[in-house]
Amino acid sequence: MDRRRVGQISSPGRESTVILTTVIFMIICCRADAANVQMVEGDDLCSGTPEVYHEGKPKKLENYYIYYGTIEILCRELNCGDVVNAMFRNERRSSDKDLFMHKLDCQNSAQQLSGCKIFHVPIKPSYRNISITISCSDLVRLENSAGVCSGRVEVKSGQSWMPVCETDFDWQDAQVVCREMGCGTLLKLQGVPYGKGYLPFGTTEFHCNGTEKNLRACSILPKMGQTCIPGQAVQLTCSGPDDVRLVEGSGRCTGTVEIFSDGVWRKVTADRWSMQEASVVCRQLDCGSAVMSTMRVAGKDEIAWGFHVACKGSESAVKECTILYSWEVRFPVGVICSEFVRLVDRYSLCSGRVEVKLHQSWSPVYEGDFDWQDAEVVCRELGCGPPLTLPRMMS
Repeated sequence: MDRRRVGQISSPGRESTVILTTVIFMIICCRADAANVQMVEGDDLCSGTPEVYHEGKPKKLENYYIYYGTIEILCRELNCGDVVNAMFRNERRSSDKDLFMHKLDCQNSAQQLSGCKIFHVPIKPSYRNISITISCSDLVRLENSAGVCSGRVEVKSGQSWMPVCETDFDWQDAQVVCREMGCGTLLKLQGVPYGKGYLPFGTTEFHCNGTEKNLRACSILPKMGQTCIPGQAVQLTCSGPDDVRLVEGSGRCTGTVEIFSDGVWRKVTADRWSMQEASVVCRQLDCGSAVMSTMRVAGKDEIAWGFHVACKGSESAVKECTILYSWEVRFPVGVICSEFVRLVDRYSLCSGRVEVKLHQSWSPVYEGDFDWQDAEVVCRELGCGPPLTLPRMMS
């Protein structure tokens, strides 16, 4: 995204420079805390549009980027569990009287709202509003997770979060959790040791048929005890959230990247896009490793606003990356993934443990079944250079 266009508040030329300089000196910022942030226009206290207080009045929070860590902090400090989804839309301001854009910035490794800043930036009356809608799960969350769609299941009991005992949770219950967390289908459900076996566990049992929208829609019964012997807590893994897809390709693992927001699929701009972002897309779609990323010129009729995505490359889903609003997508990106082979536990895009897909599951390749010639083919398929080493790895 062209940051100059985001900051542009007047017509080009000397006048624009003068006004922009004035705006920079007028920026108002303050520290955030749970007392001056609230959710409005949602179904409950844990969903809707965030509001912040400015000059004693509540103002809708807006921004030109969605940073997953910021929303994660917001949900947690409002005691609302994990993030389910976040969407933003481009719309005209309802009033010309509100001449400030209200932004919440929780970058720089902030872990609490007190480490975030609220910015109130003066703007022109004609400046369009980017409103944010957030949904948090106020009853269930996934802890100690490797990604947004896996982890130990915890439910809210009073104002505390407690793990769920394995004997109180079945496959149908887990399917509902995956759906409530905005993830895909349930892949794995297992019990994992937690504590010494006599620590407090959740005080309710859930009885779902598997089709409910969330756990609150299931039958919830009180539980007689609060312990779980021998301390087996529920852990589950869901497929990635259904908010990214590849279209206009030969299969589901190749094509133009689109992100779902506010009921519409929108394209991603090529600005600053790299193989790091492409690798996250392939990982989320369970399509192996990224082989290639492409760019094309958009047709005149399809140029519209979309997204700029910036990832570190290690994220399990695109929603964990920083997602920026882009005024228009003239050069949409595409991704080609390898559907049969991938590299995991990687130090870089072209190194890692080899896994192949058999019967919809990924399995490691053992040393005795893989030689230098095989490695040359894998490197070529993943768009890398020739193999440099083929070390023995402990499974």
